[in-house]
Amino acid sequence: MPKMRAVLIKDGQGPIENLYIGETDKPVPTKGQVLVKIVAFGLNRMDHYQRQGGYPVPPGASSILGVEFSGRVTELGEGVTRWAVGDEVFGLVGGGAYAEFVSCDEGLLLKKPGHLSWVEAASIPENYITAYQALVKYGEVKKGDHVLVHAGASGVGIAAIQIARESGAATVTATASTTEKLDWLRSIPNGATHTVNYKTEDFAAEVKKTTNGKGVDVVIDFVGQSHWAKNVESLAIDGRMTILATLSGNEVSAVNLGPILHKRLRIQGSTLRSRSLQYQTELIASFRDIVDKVTGANGGGPIRTYIHKVYPWTEIQSAHREMAENKNSGKIIVEVE
Repeated sequence: MPKMRAVLIKDGQGPIENLYIGETDKPVPTKGQVLVKIVAFGLNRMDHYQRQGGYPVPPGASSILGVEFSGRVTELGEGVTRWAVGDEVFGLVGGGAYAEFVSCDEGLLLKKPGHLSWVEAASIPENYITAYQALVKYGEVKKGDHVLVHAGASGVGIAAIQIARESGAATVTATASTTEKLDWLRSIPNGATHTVNYKTEDFAAEVKKTTNGKGVDVVIDFVGQSHWAKNVESLAIDGRMTILATLSGNEVSAVNLGPILHKRLRIQGSTLRSRSLQYQTELIASFRDIVDKVTGANGGGPIRTYIHKVYPWTEIQSAHREMAENKNSGKIIVEVE
């Protein structure tokens, strides 16, 4: 079988030092799939957990790290009609993006617009589609809504803030842990209208002030346990909360169901990587309306993707270390050489 280079993990899991570039089997596209030669791939928090052995790979997916990439179509599987060899694309996979080649279902690819660089295109799929799913599909954000986005300086947070603004939200409050991150989130075009340092301020009290006591219509949460009670307090009548992660823990020791009942709250858990191919294909099809609005940081679009740092893949350990130390405002991208 033909071989390719990929980022592999010594012993299958472990610390950052176990990451190395090695040789593995080159994937072969099956029916409905295309083979893409990868130019760049994005880093996500799930890669960190998977490397440590704490994030199970979806059934049938590659055990190689990485779920988002940009590159060129090099081979077509049986029955592929949407793409041709040479097409410039970006997209999502269940795994395998930390490599020279990846095999991807044709419905999970998007055409790379000419105004986006390879690096910018690779930064979009996981963060912007996740934010779109949480905010538009489940949060049903609409003009005039008040929105609260936690982990505002994360990739998904930055995407959600801008999509909320572009959707006509009246206010978008973002939380983060440092003054530098909060200042930056207010400074970017279509950035947060208000910010809260969750370590030193009460975000529930702050959004009540911002909304004249009404509360927010939509909450996008990644934190879980430590934010639960204040999230429920923050929500307005008929409010919607989408939970994307539980970074502070899964278990809430005591829950008052009263506010959920009396405020008619809707609380939705959401994942993307483990969803069915049909679901992901339909979600990406609806996301296509957003793609043309996304530009690079200096591109002038209403929604922009922000790159924190670009690494060559020979420095994959440094890239993972940067993510693990939570130093980034914006996306960490790796270029395949």
